[in-house]
Amino acid sequence: MSEEVTQRSRELFDSGFYCAESVLLAIAESQDIHSDLIPRIATGFCSGVARTGRTCGAVSGAIMAIGLTAGRNLPEKPVDDTYTLVQSFLQQFEERYGSLECPILTGCNLGTPEGQRIFHQNHLIERCQGYVEGATRITISLLDENP
Repeated sequence: MSEEVTQRSRELFDSGFYCAESVLLAIAESQDIHSDLIPRIATGFCSGVARTGRTCGAVSGAIMAIGLTAGRNLPEKPVDDTYTLVQSFLQQFEERYGSLECPILTGCNLGTPEGQRIFHQNHLIERCQGYVEGATRITISLLDENP
C-alpha cells in the first residue's frame, strides 16, 4: 500500500497541487477520508509555510495526515500516541534529508523573487517531488506499523 500512496502523492504534486496538499490528500484518500476541506486546509503550509522559510510543506502535510488518522477528537483523549508518531516521523525525515526547513532543503528562499527564480531555473521542484514522496512513504509506514 505504501508505494501506491506514495505514487498518488507524486501524481497529485505533478498535477499542480503543492507539497503539503499532495501529502495530506494522498494519505487521506488512502484512509478513505474524503472532504472538500482536504487539501484546502493544507494550502497555507505549502512552500515552507506560505513562503516564509519555515517547515517544509511535505513535513507539514505529513503531520496533518498523522493527526487526521491518529489524532484525538475529544479533549479528554490522550495525545501521547499521536505525538509519538509525529516525533518519529520528524526524526526519520530529518535523518533522511538533513533538515525539516524548506530553505535548507531547497537551497533557496521561496519568499523572494530571486529565490523563486533560482527554484525554477535550477528545477528544484524535482527535490520537492522527492520530499513529497519521502514524507508520504515515512508516514504511511508509521501508520501501518501503529494502527
